[in-house]
Amino acid sequence: MAYTYLDELTTKGVREAQRENDAREQWEGFSGSREFTRFDENAAAFIAARDSFYIASNSQSGWPYLQHRGGPPGFIKLLDDRRLGIADFRGNRQYITLGNSKEDDRVSLFLMDYPRRKRMKVLAHMSVHGAADAALARTLVDEDYGATVERFLVFTLVAYDWNCPQHITPRFTKVELAETMSVIEIELKRLRAENAELRARLGE
Repeated sequence: MAYTYLDELTTKGVREAQRENDAREQWEGFSGSREFTRFDENAAAFIAARDSFYIASNSQSGWPYLQHRGGPPGFIKLLDDRRLGIADFRGNRQYITLGNSKEDDRVSLFLMDYPRRKRMKVLAHMSVHGAADAALARTLVDEDYGATVERFLVFTLVAYDWNCPQHITPRFTKVELAETMSVIEIELKRLRAENAELRARLGE
């Protein structure tokens, strides 16, 4: 069987948990497509629309660490069919994710599309590149965003997968709400004009 997201994460403990919850047979006999080891067109379009994601890294103390990364829509760039890159902006300067990567470069990414109730999960190896890297700067820097770029992060894909939409509460950004309201306002204007025309014809 091809190397996949579930293959990497299905450990002995996970298999035991699946058996305890009567789910082991479901995954042992799974025959659907799980070979997400290269980003396809569907994944590329999903990634290009994101303005944030969550990243989990492994600390030397044994505790996982979860952090949010954000930027302008499309700040996560597809460098090729196995690599993602971002400009890493200055934040609270704790550098926990950065420090964790010095000992263990494995990370897990979670990309959310709340309005459409869709999510992508990614296993990858993270590499750190200086802000002076001209090739990455040309690809990853959005001059209009105005944030301080401290470094570039590149994520080399191990495997990715999609989650089901259950229990995802739809949420909308200001931009998404503004776009929706704009459509509604246009339709209201059309209906008001139509109503006024009908009233005029009826002599009201």
